[in-house]
Amino acid sequence: MHARSTLIALALLAAGASAQANNLLDQLKEKAGEAASANTQGNSGNSGGSALGGLGNNLGFKMPAIGSSTIGNAAGVLQYCVKNNYLGGDAASVKDKLLAKITGQKPQETGFANGAKGLLKGGDGQTLNFKVLSSKLKTKACDYVLKNATSLV
Repeated sequence: MHARSTLIALALLAAGASAQANNLLDQLKEKAGEAASANTQGNSGNSGGSALGGLGNNLGFKMPAIGSSTIGNAAGVLQYCVKNNYLGGDAASVKDKLLAKITGQKPQETGFANGAKGLLKGGDGQTLNFKVLSSKLKTKACDYVLKNATSLV
């Protein structure tokens, strides 16, 4: 009987630890979302990878810089964002204008294909996989790409 009580106590302890870990993860995600909001509001005029750069630094990464060498990839990421409902409005129009600039350029077309899969590659060598981000961070990252891509049109 004592062994059964011990097993029940261990099971309850493990369940409590699991719930506590999930709660901690939720809190971390929430803090990351708050950091994203604070950084995009405070740095909205910056470009070249810095609009969400503070967010990235808080999480251990830097947002990739978007420029003329990454037009195709930015267009692909915009397609990913629109397709997955993280962006609407003029994002599709910006994507189409960027695509018009890269037609026939093999490296840019490869960048588009990668971007459409949710992989942002910056001209600075930084890479960000959208698939590993929370929905809230994906929305912020999509906004970052749209803001920077709009300046390239």
